Amino acid sequence: MVTVFVVMMFLGTDDDRREIDTNLRFFDLIECNWYAKELSKRYGNYTSYHYMDRRDRVTTYCVPIHVNPDEVKVY
Repeated sequence: MVTVFVVMMFLGTDDDRREIDTNLRFFDLIECNWYAKELSKRYGNYTSYHYMDRRDRVTTYCVPIHVNPDEVKVY
């Protein structure tokens, strides 16, 4: 077992919030945070973040977990 960092991604807010399974696991926290940042970027013709529909808002972050690297892919 080794400690790795997994990208957690959530779409929506409050009661509409649901977890999106990314299966992205990294040995390096800095690399995990880079992917989390990139995955949460939004592009569109929104004039302000506050006007974006709550169901379309994305939250991402990295958390440590213990895995067997022989059983799951780790980047």
